[in-house]
Order: sequence, then C-alpha cells, then structure tokens
Amino acid sequence: MDFQLSDEQRMIANTARQVGERFGLEYWRKIDAEKQFPTECWKAICEAGLCGVALPAEYGGSELGMFEMALIIEGLSASGAGSTVGQMFMINPIFGGVSISKFGTAEMKAELLPKLIAGDLNFCMALTEPDAGTNTLEIRSFATATDYGWTLNGRKVWITAADSAEKMLVIARTKKLEDSSSRTDGLSMFMIDSKRAGVSQTPIEKVGTNTLASCAVFFDDVEIYSHELVGTLHGGWKELLHVLNTERIVTTAGLIGTGELALKLAVNYANDRKVFGDKPISSYQGLQFPLAQCYAEIESARLLNYKAATNFDQGHSYGSEANAAKLLAAQVAASVTERSMQTMGGMGYSKEYHVERLWRDCRLFRFAPISEEMILNYIAMHDLGMPRSY
Repeated sequence: MDFQLSDEQRMIANTARQVGERFGLEYWRKIDAEKQFPTECWKAICEAGLCGVALPAEYGGSELGMFEMALIIEGLSASGAGSTVGQMFMINPIFGGVSISKFGTAEMKAELLPKLIAGDLNFCMALTEPDAGTNTLEIRSFATATDYGWTLNGRKVWITAADSAEKMLVIARTKKLEDSSSRTDGLSMFMIDSKRAGVSQTPIEKVGTNTLASCAVFFDDVEIYSHELVGTLHGGWKELLHVLNTERIVTTAGLIGTGELALKLAVNYANDRKVFGDKPISSYQGLQFPLAQCYAEIESARLLNYKAATNFDQGHSYGSEANAAKLLAAQVAASVTERSMQTMGGMGYSKEYHVERLWRDCRLFRFAPISEEMILNYIAMHDLGMPRSY
C-alpha cells in the first residue's frame, strides 16, 4: 500500500496547514478560555473547500475520500487547533454529511448539503444516553408514530456542539423492544431542527474541549415530520454504524496532529532552554529518548490510520485498522502532551506555553468516541478469534 501523496493531495494538505496557521495557538487559547465555538476558523475551512472534501461534487463537495480528510485534519490540528478539530469534522461532514449523502432523500441532500459544505449550517448527533453509552442498543428515547410523522420523548447526554448546531441527527427507537425481531431492529435516524419546540439542553462543565460544548439534551413531545426520516424506518442500526465507523478516522487524525504539535513545542523549548552550563536541555538523553519514542508511535498511528482511510475509500474492510489506529493515537497523544509538559517543567503547566490545553483536550479520546477497553474487546474478538468477554 503506497502512501506517497499525489500533487492534488499535497496541495490539499498544504492548504490545510495554511488555513490552520491563520488560526494558530493564540487563537485557540483565547476561544478555549471563552468557551466559544471556533466560528471564524470553521468558516475559513469551508471557504477553502476543505469541509466537503469527501462529499458529492453536485452539492459543492470535492468527492474525494477519507484519506484526504485525514490529511486535512492532521494539518489543521498540528497548526494549533489540537484534537478538537477532529470533532469539528465529526459533527459536520461526518454526522451531517455522511448521514445525508448516504441515506438522505434527494430533497434533503439538495437542501442541506450545500449549506453544510459552505459552512452556513452546523450539525450535531444525539445518540448517547445516561444508560446507553457504549451499549447503543440500550437507548430508550422513543418516537411514537403520528399522522404527520412521530412524537419524540427522551433524554440524551454528552452531545457535542448541540448549542451551536442548527440541525441534529437524532437516533431513537421507533419500535418497542418487545415487538422487535432483535435488539438491532426498531432503531431509526431523524434529522431535525435543534431549536425545535420541546428540545432543551443544559451544558456540562468539563475539563477540556471547551470550544465545543457538551450538553444534556431533553426531548418533550417533539414533533418530527415524515420527510425528516434519514434512511430506513426501524432499520437504522446498520446505517448508523456506517456513520459512526468513519468517526474513528477523523478522531485519530486529530490526535496525530496533536502529537505532532506537542512534540514540536517540546523540542523547540528544549532547544532554547539551558540550565546547567551552555548546553541546551535537548542534549540530554533523559529528554531525547521519551520524545523520540513518542515520534515513533505517532508515525505508527499515522500509517495505520492512512491504511484504514484507504481501505474505506476503496470499499474494503477497515474496522480493525481504524480501531487499532485510534487506540494507538489516543495513547501517544496522552504520552506526548504529558512528556511535553514534563520537558518544559513548570512552564508546561502554564497556559502561556499552550501544551496544557492540548493535554486537557486529548484526554477525552482515551474513552471517546469509543473507549480503549472496547477497542481491545473488538481486537480480541475480530482479529484474534477470542470469545466475547463482556
């Protein structure tokens, strides 16, 4: 498998780096402190044609693939954004773009995709519930059939960017479990207005990823109309998996860029800092070896993610690669941000040197959007042929 970039791919990657450099570390520190959605940065990403890289050309996209999207996210993340830039792509071109382009009606595609690609419409996905996190099939939000469509009642939690989204991909049961042929039967997807009557939300205070709010969302007799169904009524489980699996690739790309950025900050600091005599502290093996180890692990995760993205684009199985790459990337992002802080000593703990934000933000991805433990379960079962352990 050859990962030499074409001229077009190099141009895409360079464009992403250039856009990212316009919104560097100071920009992200400011909006992190203010807990603001990165509106200006996202609009610039869309204006550069980066949002729609994998979406259909007839709606304004480039109709390329997940490999190009991974390149874009790496570049943006490494230029200052850190791991949360992966979430920006997750909520819009994945949760919004993939669901609509693959399973939406012709009318839904024509109405929503051009606005998404242009950056005029933000999306989120309401899936996780208080008693249904990793175990999605336990969701209890229920859409009852009516003359006009459905009425939705239920509760969701940890919904990323719900406060800034105009559209919300909601996953709910449309058939009671006792009336279903299996636990996967009876799930449906809907694309609704996030500010609709009966929808309310409460922000969740958290450690990091402050530029994208996480919310508890409540549905009280929310009207859903028949044209808002995405995909197959009662048969949304397999369609949902198609949406969810690609989020591994964008998450991993953001973590790889984070590792690259944290490593750069550590090396630059160490090359300038002198403590005992005239030699920079970067000349000490005690600092060199851990950072070199992190570099090797970042590159390993990068290549495995490229393989996952390429397999996806070519229509091959990619679940094992995507899961393993996400596992490695989350672990090395945690290691390298920690190591970068340690390299800087006390200054690494200050907001002035930026790495503390990268450290706070990337910690989320040790357990989201899928936990390390569940990835290891997947590898044990699907790759090693071991029995289910949970």
